[in-house]
Amino acid sequence: MQDKYISYDTRLKTRARELRKNQTPAENYIWQKILRNKQFFWYKFTRQKMLWFFIADFYCSELKLVIEIDGDTHFSDEAIVYDEERTLELNKLWLQVIRYTNKEILENIEWVYENLKNKLHNLQKS
Repeated sequence: MQDKYISYDTRLKTRARELRKNQTPAENYIWQKILRNKQFFWYKFTRQKMLWFFIADFYCSELKLVIEIDGDTHFSDEAIVYDEERTLELNKLWLQVIRYTNKEILENIEWVYENLKNKLHNLQKS
């Protein structure tokens, strides 16, 4: 798939703006330490990106990469199923989805950086 614009449900605009203004501590931390201002290998990431019917926590269009930060609410059975279905739908748009937990980010940002770097390397190979 070429670098194609991904349309979105315009009704998500207000919610995405609210989420950008009210980031969770983990979202803010990964944004400040890794993703902001092309800090991560000069790739541009955006926050709370509207993609189709979803709002991704972070998105890099050049890499076709979505990064999701999972808080405590993501570990219920319903949330796990929803996240899996959401990932499958994003994969249909040729997007890769990487997930980290709040705990991983807040307690081990160095590991997150190295893990993301390794996953990026593997994505570029394929």
